[in-house]
Amino acid sequence: MSEDDSSPSPTQDASEKRRSWLDRISSAISGEPTTREDLVEILRDAHTDGLIEADTLRMMEGAIAVSGMSVADVMVPRSQMVVLALEDDFVDLMRQVVESGHSRFPVHGEDKDEILGILLAKDLLRGVVPGSPQVQVRELLRPAVLIPESKRLDVLLREFRQSRNHMAIVIDEYGGVAGLITIEDVLEEIVGEIDDEYDEAVDSSALIAAQADGQYLVNALTPIEDFNQRFGADFGDEEYDTIGGLVTAAIGHLPEAGEELTLGRFAFRVARADSRRLHALHVSVLAEPQQDA
Repeated sequence: MSEDDSSPSPTQDASEKRRSWLDRISSAISGEPTTREDLVEILRDAHTDGLIEADTLRMMEGAIAVSGMSVADVMVPRSQMVVLALEDDFVDLMRQVVESGHSRFPVHGEDKDEILGILLAKDLLRGVVPGSPQVQVRELLRPAVLIPESKRLDVLLREFRQSRNHMAIVIDEYGGVAGLITIEDVLEEIVGEIDDEYDEAVDSSALIAAQADGQYLVNALTPIEDFNQRFGADFGDEEYDTIGGLVTAAIGHLPEAGEELTLGRFAFRVARADSRRLHALHVSVLAEPQQDA
């Protein structure tokens, strides 16, 4: 055999590369490397070598990240929750269900920290079918799953799958409602944002981005402290942490795209929102604070 014949072929190179990568993955699973960062680095090398696609890499990175996250990291905060009051009449409940676009709703008693159960929109529809017997909302409630803020996301996802529940109420250390989380919230951490055809594309890489028309596009999760620092504002952050929470509370309900509000010398218009949360705001800085009429 000649020297040229002994050189590896492209097929052999690819095979060796694949075996090398699989050996590294096997070592990671068996205990080496010892950190998530090392494992992610191996996966990125596999992508560079053309062994996995970019989308697959992102999902694998997301799955690894979820194992190190807690419910508090991704839950819908209390200020952005859509909840129903048990004492509301049937027509008001139906209106709130239709306006929100949700399929599941926490229902509370006189105290908003008293979550009585979860109401499914499809169960509520029984009351509008002609000939159906009169039903009480309390009879339609399904048990609410209560979880602590510290619960790990990977554990919660497993419990969601086993119990077939899609929503859980998050409780703070004092027993009050801190927020809620759905199976979709967890899955989005793995596969990315799950938008529908009505969602606008928003660059989430910057919390506050200046626009050509003089307005600003502000991520709803921008901390109030950061907003104040950027614009010289003095909004309080004792009750709400984010500018989205502040605006939602001022409007009085989970806003829809296009809704507007003026607070002091700032005009807010909802740029993007879905059935569960406010995502982005258009902000204009007014010359002087507007006075009430």
